[in-house]
Amino acid sequence: MTTHIGLIGGGNITETHARAARAIPGAEISAIHGTNAEKIARLCREHGGTPYQDFDAFLRHRPMELVIIGSPSGLHAAQGIAAARHGLHVLTEKPIEISIARSDALIEAAKQSKVQLGVIFQDRRKPHICQLKKWIDQGLLGKILFVDARVKWYRPPEYYAGSRWRGTLALDGGGALINQGVHTVDLLLWLLGDVVRVQARTATQLHKIEAEDTAAAILEFASGALGVFHATTAAYPGYPRRVEIAGTEGTVILEHDRIIAANLRNAAAAIESAPLDENLSSSTATVSDFRGHQSVLEDFLQAIQQNRAPACDGIEGRRSLALIEAIYRAAKTPDRVATV
Repeated sequence: MTTHIGLIGGGNITETHARAARAIPGAEISAIHGTNAEKIARLCREHGGTPYQDFDAFLRHRPMELVIIGSPSGLHAAQGIAAARHGLHVLTEKPIEISIARSDALIEAAKQSKVQLGVIFQDRRKPHICQLKKWIDQGLLGKILFVDARVKWYRPPEYYAGSRWRGTLALDGGGALINQGVHTVDLLLWLLGDVVRVQARTATQLHKIEAEDTAAAILEFASGALGVFHATTAAYPGYPRRVEIAGTEGTVILEHDRIIAANLRNAAAAIESAPLDENLSSSTATVSDFRGHQSVLEDFLQAIQQNRAPACDGIEGRRSLALIEAIYRAAKTPDRVATV
């Protein structure tokens, strides 16, 4: 059975969505919507589908069963709600939106329309991260004590200067934290559970943007674990993300989404081989390795067929945004503290 997919957006990430969709047997690109006629015409020539600049006309295109949203973050809810009301399943890029109020409206619209809603957090599908999740759930690290997560990335000035939305509060919702850091925020919540209290500072240290290019936070987890989280797009030339998790029974270190150290007191840490993520996320926004997105889309299509929740549904996708909102709140208060 063929699944007909509509793509929303005409930037680099929509190219990734197109390549991921085409790699899945039975998936076909039916239509592409974007504001740049030249870009969407090129995407349609290369990947198939009918180009649309008119959003309402795009939503009426048939056959089409689902849309993948790759537009600026601040448009996700409005576009997703409209798609849901047309009976289309909605898979959106991270973050789910730039405010909890808007994300909740999108979640409710999908529920009312009885369509699936998923959020693209491809890290949840990566082999070594899944292995670490399994070890934590099995108790092999014991009681989690501390996590240190570092996203010391670099984006050149033109990354922001050449975009109408990146680094803006209206469409990006912030800067390095909500755009780049959100993947790691989601990862920490998925691995270690809810955060209940944060202390934070944000700053615009390098880039000429209205939002932050650097953020630092101390996290207090519901479990009692503590964490330090740092995200920036100003650390030249950019370094692979690193996450270190220490528990009473051992410590595991992830770098560039691979386990590079696993020291467990009571278990032999058999690390399964896994292909390296070839995306150079630390220094470029281009997603050339689409395997993570392909895996998310495959799960989403199965969720539709099996009438089950996808790996990261709207409620799950909302968690990282709630924590990011708390970090932003904390950074603005005199004592730099906020509850989640």
